[in-house]
Amino acid sequence: MSWLGDDDEDDFDDYDEARIRTRPNPKANRPRTKRRPAHAEAEVGRVLGVDRGRYAVLLGEGTDEERTVTTARARELRRTPIVTGDQARVVGDVSGDEGTLARIVGIVDRTSLLRRSADDTDQVERVIVANADQMLVVVAAADPEPRERLVDRYLVAALDAGIRPLLVVTKTDLADPGAFLTHFDGLDDLRVFTSARGHMPVEDIGAALVGHSTVFVGHSGVGKSTLVNALVPGADRATGHVNEVTGRGRHTSSSTVSLRYREPHGSGWVIDTPGVRSFGLGHVDPANILAAFTELAAIAEDCPRGCTHLPDAEDCALNEAAASGGLSEAGRARLDSLQRLLETFGDRP
Repeated sequence: MSWLGDDDEDDFDDYDEARIRTRPNPKANRPRTKRRPAHAEAEVGRVLGVDRGRYAVLLGEGTDEERTVTTARARELRRTPIVTGDQARVVGDVSGDEGTLARIVGIVDRTSLLRRSADDTDQVERVIVANADQMLVVVAAADPEPRERLVDRYLVAALDAGIRPLLVVTKTDLADPGAFLTHFDGLDDLRVFTSARGHMPVEDIGAALVGHSTVFVGHSGVGKSTLVNALVPGADRATGHVNEVTGRGRHTSSSTVSLRYREPHGSGWVIDTPGVRSFGLGHVDPANILAAFTELAAIAEDCPRGCTHLPDAEDCALNEAAASGGLSEAGRARLDSLQRLLETFGDRP
């Protein structure tokens, strides 16, 4: 039996919180969730370049509706690197009209990712380009002098990323590149082009670009931007000169950008990158370095398990081949380059 009378119970009902009338607030009452909209309507396009937080994206590639739109990064992607060559999912105003701004809400899974680090002990990677399937390394026969070990680094980075390497030697009118090229004699799958002033093999190089996305890399001042301008008329990539005393080139092209290469039998993509004087491999698995030295890798199959391939390694088939005359002069130079790379990785934390 209740100790309250019927009238008292009615009085307490007046204070029942469930009976309080409140104005609904959908925003405040909506349950919090980390789920994001699916953006099923997003268009997928190629990132052509990045400039101060804005991304140029090509939509409708290869169709009558092809256009370039300016985009910003969605908030949920603030920790996701977006680089030239990426296939981006775009929503918003995708008309491409002047003054419009669309939004990148996702990145399609990449087929390849070319990276470098500040040095070999720095495992923080700098992403250069996504989805390239070829790397064209540009070096000069002289002014500046070619650097075999820098090219070796490019080759290691390319093969680590699953990218096919090509090599162009410019300025062959200034010096004979023969001695330099012997360093790579054992690389049967490395296609080499030579270029001289007034005799640039644009058609031959261009034929190798058709159907591919090719990233161009090279030391400052080797003529990389000049080559890009010859292949892609209207590209207007900045070019510079090399100091005759120091042999150092001025950084000219300062951004990475995708440019369309066209020729009568097809098209491809040229991805031009700023010139660099070093190419760190701190992000590369040391086990993958030997793969870039294909002619040495075949000999190393006879090495004992766990062999470091360094000069003091016991029973190393590579060192034994060098000591017995089983390696040519170029092969011994390649072994020296390999061992120098492996030594730097031995100092990595």
